[in-house]
Amino acid sequence: MRKHKVFGFIILASLLVACNGTEKSKNILFSFNQSQLKARYTKNDLLKLQIDNTENSAIDSIVYFVNDKKIGTKTDLSVLEYTFDNQKLGYLGIKALVYTEGTAAETTSRIEVVSDVQPKLLQYKIVNTYPHDIKAYTQGLEFFRDTLYENTGNGTGAGTGTKGISSLRKTDYKTGKILKQVVLENEMFGEGITVLNNKVYQLTYTEMTAFVYDANTLKREKTFPYPRKMQGWGLTNDGKYLYMSDGSEKIWTLNPEDFKTIDYINIYSGATKIQNINELEWVNGKIFGNVYQKDAIARIDPKSGAVEAILNLKDLKSKVTAHPDVDVLNGIAYNPKTKTFFVTGKNWDKMFEISIFE
Repeated sequence: MRKHKVFGFIILASLLVACNGTEKSKNILFSFNQSQLKARYTKNDLLKLQIDNTENSAIDSIVYFVNDKKIGTKTDLSVLEYTFDNQKLGYLGIKALVYTEGTAAETTSRIEVVSDVQPKLLQYKIVNTYPHDIKAYTQGLEFFRDTLYENTGNGTGAGTGTKGISSLRKTDYKTGKILKQVVLENEMFGEGITVLNNKVYQLTYTEMTAFVYDANTLKREKTFPYPRKMQGWGLTNDGKYLYMSDGSEKIWTLNPEDFKTIDYINIYSGATKIQNINELEWVNGKIFGNVYQKDAIARIDPKSGAVEAILNLKDLKSKVTAHPDVDVLNGIAYNPKTKTFFVTGKNWDKMFEISIFE
């Protein structure tokens, strides 16, 4: 009985190898026509998909996919055309299933959709200058009911190497006075914040934890783990969903009820991925984001990920008091009442109210 079992196993294994070999060889027979493909496309380009049939096999049908979503079917080797309407930027996987003689062979490739938008250069005018806590290592900044909320990290700069504490604050923006404050425990590093439905959402840098507070009392109500292994950088909202940056070229759309991922966009300026998007602010359907270490703000299309405009704020740093711990621009808050922006930086002693225009 034992010999029969071993013999049967050998036959079965041989059949499986033969079947896999046949399937593999069948896959080799078909591939995308590379003369029809480009490495990079813009949203105005047309994607043309066509299969090379090296052995002139009889084709039953060909089903085409983009990022595993079916986009069309052909019963011959003619070109399938696909437009990038409403397509977000980044890499796309393309796939074709070729059905022939009752079996399916698969071929895949990859393309990249980049931005065709030439970013505009925005201008600004300083409307007012206000005092700002020189020890506040600003990570998040947002207005709510004419009160400025600020989240500070616990790094105080390279000059002294000292380490402070992270805190969430309600402040009087005209005087810089702290009205209410809560401190993060266990040396957690506080990052971006946003206010949605009378709740303050707060990110942490590497602890992969988000906190939710009552906006009036700053009493902590909920704790959420991040949806994946990632860093917390900037945070904003559109009145319904949260938008979170993580230091990469991505901005994630999250459900405020459970902090689960809904979608994401990749940030591009032309054909270049833009990483290190930090503090975020949602204004009139657009995302404004600090570009870390660049003393600049990018205006981003939240549907595609294209950078539409850039605001260079490098000159503002020369207007703050120089000291060993002064660091980069970070912090954008839009006041809908005045229709002006409030910007500051890490350990800056001033905050600037500015109007932005093209």
